[in-house]
Amino acid sequence: MSSVSTTAGRATMPGRPTGAGILRSGSRRGETMVRAVLRAAAFLSVAITVGIVIALLEPALAFFAQVPLGEFLTGTRWTPRFADASYGVLPLVTATAWTTLIAISVAVPFGLGAAIYLSEYAPERVRRTLKPILELLAGIPTVVFGFFALTWFAPVVLQGFLKLDVGPFSILSAGAVMGVMIIPTVASLSEDAMSAVPQSLRQGSAALGANRMQTSLRVVVPAAFSGIVAAIVLGISRAIGETMIVTIAGGQMVQMVSSPLQQGATMTTFIANAALGDSRVGSLEYDTLFAVGLLLFVLTLIVNLVAIQLVRRFRQEY
Repeated sequence: MSSVSTTAGRATMPGRPTGAGILRSGSRRGETMVRAVLRAAAFLSVAITVGIVIALLEPALAFFAQVPLGEFLTGTRWTPRFADASYGVLPLVTATAWTTLIAISVAVPFGLGAAIYLSEYAPERVRRTLKPILELLAGIPTVVFGFFALTWFAPVVLQGFLKLDVGPFSILSAGAVMGVMIIPTVASLSEDAMSAVPQSLRQGSAALGANRMQTSLRVVVPAAFSGIVAAIVLGISRAIGETMIVTIAGGQMVQMVSSPLQQGATMTTFIANAALGDSRVGSLEYDTLFAVGLLLFVLTLIVNLVAIQLVRRFRQEY
């Protein structure tokens, strides 16, 4: 007897996949390909990071073979191009710390305020209009922000309006304008985190008698804390690594910065200036670029590791 099965009145040969089987087989092949592409993208990111570290390590180790690590990290004089060269990186670190602190002091309050308004107060039509406009600020080239700080913010706002004793170049000018540049990053990511908070939490808060402000600050913000931390850390990372604004508006003087009214060169300012110089490849002066770059990489890595721990500790899933 011939082994022919019938399905819905139609004969099918044994061992031959039906239409649904063909679809499932094609779907599995598609999923496998997508998984392979995503895995390759993940490994590519790791490979690029490892490549950056390797590129930094070789010249940096050559530098530290001639300059003690303790002198590099604790020295207060940075003069790699002088006859009596000194390689204390603290002046660059203090300037970087000041500009980052000022930038975050500007970006976090305004960014979170904008995020709370867009997520909790703005009508949907207003939100759809304002959020793209806010995000456009992130697309402005940083060199434009630098010239804005130099030609308008410092002379008009700091010197004219606030009457501060500050020159055309200052850490305060660079840090404040850099904070304005970071506002869209903090606001957009924080708003996304707040919008992901379930509506039932807001309804439960309102049922207990809380007003909208209490619900926003005591329910929504804590529930979205992990996303807000991620937004702030991304802002800090952008501030630490920003180059053009601090190079144009912060000044070129390498000194220990004790006040934001002073000018000072950050780590990225030194790298930008030294990379355009005539340092001979393989010389100690040339290797300083990679030593400072490696320190910048390590500082950014530490900030991100701390943020990961905070996110894991306070993360809430719904």
